[in-house]
Amino acid sequence: MSALGRTVRLFLVDGNAQSGLITAEIINWTGRVVVAPRERLADLVRRPEAEKTGVYILLGDAPDPSVRRTIYVGESDVVGRRIVQHSRDEQKDFFERVCLVTSSDQNLTKAHVRYLESRIAEIATASGRAHVLNANDPPTGVMPESDIADMEFFIEQLKTVLPVLGFDILRDPISIRQKPEDENVVWLADSQNRLELKLRNSNDGLLAEAVLVGDEIIVREGSLARKDPDFAMNQYSGLRDQLIADGSLQTTDDGKTLKFCRDVPFSSPSAAAAVIYGRNANGRTSWRVKATEQTLKEYQNAMLEAASADLEAAS
Repeated sequence: MSALGRTVRLFLVDGNAQSGLITAEIINWTGRVVVAPRERLADLVRRPEAEKTGVYILLGDAPDPSVRRTIYVGESDVVGRRIVQHSRDEQKDFFERVCLVTSSDQNLTKAHVRYLESRIAEIATASGRAHVLNANDPPTGVMPESDIADMEFFIEQLKTVLPVLGFDILRDPISIRQKPEDENVVWLADSQNRLELKLRNSNDGLLAEAVLVGDEIIVREGSLARKDPDFAMNQYSGLRDQLIADGSLQTTDDGKTLKFCRDVPFSSPSAAAAVIYGRNANGRTSWRVKATEQTLKEYQNAMLEAASADLEAAS
């Protein structure tokens, strides 16, 4: 069964999608989200949402497109006032965009936003898609079971809204540990197409496995990468360094290669291949589909040709 579609209502407050304020809502959801670039903070804190109890996310720009962006999650009875305080704090000087999350009614309490703050920081950390600056996991506090259920529903709506606004930090970790019994098949799970891939380089003794899910490729724990990179102004060198620094890539016992010590998501097949090879790489030709031994490019082209044939047959 395919996933149901959703409608997210966006409003460009001053008609500018690049440098203006944007509000977002989902029909029949009381949550209200407002995002703004840092240079528009004055306009943001003048809005009625800034006077409410809510949570906020500070988002920094990555130094290059491969490195995870830095975020800080907070809560306040008056979110606008807290944002102003952070704008004066040198330790919070990293952020370039702000997201305020409040409610269109008055039903978000201090206990609710503390819970939301804690869960957002927890999910963002677990997703591996952002560097979360919160020093400690904020406590969730004590709430009735019914309130917890309501806040978990609230978070599910945020998982839909935030990526649309460029805050793609709340994806749940995708479980790829369980492989299909027959590895020579392209398999489906959780209503998502998951394509099993492999990358092999006999010269370097490299063997990596990955799963392509939606717009991400997730390299499996245990995959190998070159120890000595050959980066020359490569845009993914920063990501490789970051993965080594946080322990995701560690030297193998024989000292010859690096090994992935956890499942690591990448934004593209080329990013994953470049980190593994330690050089520029075309991911669509480097990765092969386990089921067919086609390159990813050949497989995708074949799928497109099949769809084109169906279109012609139907017309």
